Amino acid sequence: MAIAKLVSALDETADLAGHVDALDWPQITAELDSQGCAVLKNLLTPAQCGAIAALYPDDAHFRSRIVMGRHGFGRGEYKYFAYPLPELIAQLRPALYAHLQAVANRWNEAMGIDIRYPGTHAAFLKRCHDAGQTRPTPLLLQYEAGDYNCLHQDLYGEHVFPLQVAILLSDPGRDFSGGEFVLTEQRPRMQSRAEVVPLALGDAVAFAVHHRPVQGTRGTYRVNLRHGVSRIRSGRRHTLGVIFHDAK
Repeated sequence: MAIAKLVSALDETADLAGHVDALDWPQITAELDSQGCAVLKNLLTPAQCGAIAALYPDDAHFRSRIVMGRHGFGRGEYKYFAYPLPELIAQLRPALYAHLQAVANRWNEAMGIDIRYPGTHAAFLKRCHDAGQTRPTPLLLQYEAGDYNCLHQDLYGEHVFPLQVAILLSDPGRDFSGGEFVLTEQRPRMQSRAEVVPLALGDAVAFAVHHRPVQGTRGTYRVNLRHGVSRIRSGRRHTLGVIFHDAK
């Protein structure tokens, strides 16, 4: 049933790459540069969101399940997808990477980091796999009332793409309450700054995985970021995490 729903939902956006291309990337890029995060409105349709969320009970799609409380990560659980990824996710990864790659390279140049990212996601994945990072990292998160995700960074190995995307698959106010996406930023010799990102069903947030450059009065400096999810007050919340580097 879940596979049939996913195929049907994919038919709604046959040219998913074209849909991603049509987003307002100048505005998204400006927000990433100024805030470290940016909302991608209506990235997925409600049907696509429902189809992906419906995969959660079927372990055939996943390589592992993590119960957050066992590891001190918070409360709730998530599953990492196995290769081959569901087609929608397999399309999203390279389509989003194609636009975020230039931001990543520009950020690294500004921070004095020598690493540059190739023009295609396939070429970057080859770099990861050649270094032993072969396990897929896209994940599906499930939260119930009282669950939350502690502030963290998704690094997974030596090769880290500096941006990632989280897509809300549930409808705030109908499916759940609470559960806001939270980003914190630590600047040198300053207290941490918090950013709460409001999302609707099908919206995504692109954000810095680890650090980003900020222009100061004495030049560019590096700030450290972490992300998490506040406590779910009621209902159930599903999120798709699109991480571009694979794991050891």
